[in-house]
Amino acid sequence: MAPSVQQDRHGPIWVLGQIFVTSPGTPVDIMSLVDSTLRDAPENAVGGATVSGGGAVGAEYTNRAQQIIFQAFKNNPAVNNTGNIYIIKKGGTGTLNRSDTGAIVVVIAPGNTFVLSSAPLDRNVFSPYEFFIDADNANDACQVTLIIQ
Repeated sequence: MAPSVQQDRHGPIWVLGQIFVTSPGTPVDIMSLVDSTLRDAPENAVGGATVSGGGAVGAEYTNRAQQIIFQAFKNNPAVNNTGNIYIIKKGGTGTLNRSDTGAIVVVIAPGNTFVLSSAPLDRNVFSPYEFFIDADNANDACQVTLIIQ
């Protein structure tokens, strides 16, 4: 049975699913299962039915999360990864992968959890489109959940 892909973008809890890294050194966007074309990313055009020249446009408001929960395991039942998971923030001018220490937010050891959070009712919330997963080994994964404010 295939895993669920939840589209409950209004929360308060939005399970993004298990994000698998198929090629170490090539980060995977944490929104890849729920918005594979990154249509609703904040940098994409909004409103109307199409962008000039064709193509769908993003939602008027992009998603924001008060917390993002990263759990370094794969499969069901949970199996610890073989190596570390790297949470990468996009932007910058480096390689933007596990070798770029200027882009790594946190390194998560196999089986561990990291919660990226802001203060409750704070306007400093996180765009999930800014975060990617990289790994030491192919087919390691990270379970990702958003807590929408």
